Amino acid sequence: MNRPVLIGISGGTGSGKSTIAQEIYRKFGEECIAMIEQDSYYKDQTNLSMEERVKTNYDHPDAFDTTLLINQLRYLIEGKNIEKPIYDFSLHTRKEESIKVEPRDIIIVEGILVFQDEELRNMMDIKIYVDTDADVRIIRRLVRDINERGRTVQSVIDQYLNVVRPMHMQFTEPTKRYADIIIPEGGHNKVAIDIITAKVKQLLNK
Repeated sequence: MNRPVLIGISGGTGSGKSTIAQEIYRKFGEECIAMIEQDSYYKDQTNLSMEERVKTNYDHPDAFDTTLLINQLRYLIEGKNIEKPIYDFSLHTRKEESIKVEPRDIIIVEGILVFQDEELRNMMDIKIYVDTDADVRIIRRLVRDINERGRTVQSVIDQYLNVVRPMHMQFTEPTKRYADIIIPEGGHNKVAIDIITAKVKQLLNK
């Protein structure tokens, strides 16, 4: 097995990272791609009380177990299976169960801060930053957090203004400079998707 092609996809919350990832996934198929979401690698907090857990700043680099993410990517590159963690946002900690991920020709690593850590960033063959206007992103986050994470409208707005936006400006937005490709408007940019697909095919054929 040749070394897999690692694709990093970053951008702010609600930017369309997952849409880009799914478009690439659709182009190549399940048998070719392993999906690694940075959200799965939030630190285990079973040692903390619920009162302490709810204070977690999920938009700060310290919230992630980046060491585990890097180690598991190395295993996949070496052709070994991994057990990808599952994070429970209602309990603010990692679940006991995990998801088995097998090595694939293409590994997609997707998350708001996947370019923030130099070691992680340097593992990637293609770095994509999805650049979407803030008003679109907050609407998408609002819908997601209400429907998928049981949040109230006010709690999502408060979190966005007090935590998400300042963290985005401090940590996520500056990593745009590391991107090989910057995609405006996420998964709706078909030309960018075609360019990425062609590049991935070129790397796979080497």
